[in-house]
Amino acid sequence: MTNQNQDIITYFQKLDRSFFMDVHKEFAYMDEAIPIGHEQTISQPSLVLEMTLALDLQPYSKVLEIGTGSGFQTALLAAFSNSVYSIERIAALHERAKARLEMAGFSNIHFKLDDGSTGWEEHAPYNRIMVTAAATQVPRELIDQLGIGGKMIIPVGTPLLQELLLLEKYEDGEIHTTVLDEVRFVPLKGKYE
Repeated sequence: MTNQNQDIITYFQKLDRSFFMDVHKEFAYMDEAIPIGHEQTISQPSLVLEMTLALDLQPYSKVLEIGTGSGFQTALLAAFSNSVYSIERIAALHERAKARLEMAGFSNIHFKLDDGSTGWEEHAPYNRIMVTAAATQVPRELIDQLGIGGKMIIPVGTPLLQELLLLEKYEDGEIHTTVLDEVRFVPLKGKYE
């Protein structure tokens, strides 16, 4: 295990999940997805950690996150990368996550209230992309915004079951895809629902 991975695990174990929840705080210790309102959930902690480790964050990483949600995953990304560009389509979640993360002292997160299914082209390319909602297919726009040598994690499939994919963009622009797990995420709204 790399030092970076060990540092992420140590940080993750100290991260208070209840801080990112407005309701059902008493269930924060459980390793399962918990509703946070607006038909959205805070993902199960073990999956958040698995996805973060698979993304292979580096200190120089410029990360695009699709689906800020509660801000739980965002905090983990921001702690181990140079900058995070996070998009959330639900205004109430966007505002709460932004306030929480700023209160927690993060200054390297850029927030946007918008449909994230087509990414945030203005700041592309990104070294890493994390998608926290399920698409029916991998959005072409996200592949285009992923830099050479970049990695993207995205759940793809039907509303009931998805494959968690790791996409890596090689020097020639070719995309290599690895299936990491079977998962169940809320749907990605917008162009690819």
